[in-house]
Amino acid sequence: MSLAVAQPKSNMISRGPCPKCRENGEDRSGDNLARYDDGHSYCYKCGFVEFLNDDDDTKTVELVKPVKEFEMLGTHGPIKDRKISEAIVSKFGVTLETDSNGSISKHHYPYKDRDSGATVGTKVRNVPTKQFYATGTFNNTGLFGQSLWREGGKYVTVTEGEADALAIAEMFDGKWPVVSVKTGSAGAKGDIKENLEWLETFENVVICFDNDPAGRKATEEVLPLFSHNKVRAVSLPSNYKDAGDMLKSGKIREFTSAWWDAKPFRPVDVVPFSDERCWDEFIRRGTEEVTPLPTAFGTLNGMMNGGIAAGEVTVIGALTSVGKTTVVYNLLYGMKQESNKRIGVAFLESSLGETTEKLVSIHMGKNLSTMPTSEWAYDEFRKFYDDLKQDDKLHIHNHQGSDDLDELFSKIRYMAKGLDCDVVIIDPLQVAVTSNENGMIDAFMDRCLKLAKETSISIIVVSHMRKPQVKDAHDVNEYDMKGSGSINQIAFNTILLSRDKLSEDDYTRNSTKVQLVKCRRTGRTGTAGWLFYEQETSRLVQGNPPEIQAVSDEEF
Repeated sequence: MSLAVAQPKSNMISRGPCPKCRENGEDRSGDNLARYDDGHSYCYKCGFVEFLNDDDDTKTVELVKPVKEFEMLGTHGPIKDRKISEAIVSKFGVTLETDSNGSISKHHYPYKDRDSGATVGTKVRNVPTKQFYATGTFNNTGLFGQSLWREGGKYVTVTEGEADALAIAEMFDGKWPVVSVKTGSAGAKGDIKENLEWLETFENVVICFDNDPAGRKATEEVLPLFSHNKVRAVSLPSNYKDAGDMLKSGKIREFTSAWWDAKPFRPVDVVPFSDERCWDEFIRRGTEEVTPLPTAFGTLNGMMNGGIAAGEVTVIGALTSVGKTTVVYNLLYGMKQESNKRIGVAFLESSLGETTEKLVSIHMGKNLSTMPTSEWAYDEFRKFYDDLKQDDKLHIHNHQGSDDLDELFSKIRYMAKGLDCDVVIIDPLQVAVTSNENGMIDAFMDRCLKLAKETSISIIVVSHMRKPQVKDAHDVNEYDMKGSGSINQIAFNTILLSRDKLSEDDYTRNSTKVQLVKCRRTGRTGTAGWLFYEQETSRLVQGNPPEIQAVSDEEF
């Protein structure tokens, strides 16, 4: 407890830092504490006092500044529509205002100064509008209702709002400590941190926030703040929003059962092997649905247990101008035609028209880019376009200039959540993230992983590679990714493409080597075949290694 003392009559001799202010992160100038010739010191900022006893031992006393008591409007009474008794309302110091018709128009929830116990501010609930506003000050105030309970004890319950604190107190007959955070779910973490020392004096802290997304998120944020085995969270029945809702519905027994059944906090990423989730995840791995890669990529499918699984991030890396975009267009076309999957694409270097041209070319088996536009037969092309679009399984991000990353992710999330896409392709990474300043690529890849897990989609990220300092065009590895080591670290699967684009041999020049250098599910790595580009058809087909093809050509 703070002790109010009078200032001795003496002369100031110097100034120095106040230990109390410094403890609170204040007094940066280091001159809040005044020192006097009789041995005592006094802080004019916070009221801290220090003086010497007769035996020269230092003794400290905190000088309490007078606190003006906030005038509460209204009177105590029951909140009948919420089934809260006058006894509980009075216990918490809540007052009720009425309108000209005698109906309750406002609830006033008092907040107390930590040191003096005086009411210094109130949160006011406007009953007709259901809106809150604050009056007075909330500096140096604890949790709502905190001043009613002494430190320590068996249990303390923390709610998201003042009305819920009253409701739980009502259901507990006002016998067990109940408090509420000051600023709702949005500020719950900060309020808990500010009062953590007091909460930790109790053997058990029970969190009972609202049964909605905001309340559940706030619960997840505050649980890790507490010591081991200290905190538990109430799981309310799904058809009730909060404790007040259960009290109004007369579900007191159901609430107390949920309260007693509150589960101790265990970090979600720490799972005992005895947990059935281990077995369930094992079963899932054996039954998980995969998106097979097109026929031309058949060897990859075998090495990856059938293709790309949901919730995985796959990186396709290649040097500039080796034909990775051609590979990606053929990959997209094959997945669309040969699987039942819905696909979203963000081709960040291609316009909507270019994307359409490439897909129509592959579908027709005719490379339109080599034809003069004067020879284009639009009526013929339209038939192939209409045939491609009829299943409505493909959605294209109409990229127009540089996207903000948050904006890009919102579009990808929409593809996954709003359009039910199973696969999303982003090409290329280095346009989405123009630099790795402040770990932007790391952050991007991390968000890709979280999004894949959250939405259970497969994300394919196409990445540029640095030119290796070697003569062999196929001597590439995952460490050649341009920008950050996290590209390969976060990826579940890493596929590298390489091509000898300067070869004088036509077959070699149009052959792309496919290497699987990482597959987290199977652990298989190595050469996954060759893809041969047919210029006339714009299609990729399975090919032979150039040296084998050369022997075959000679025999032929």
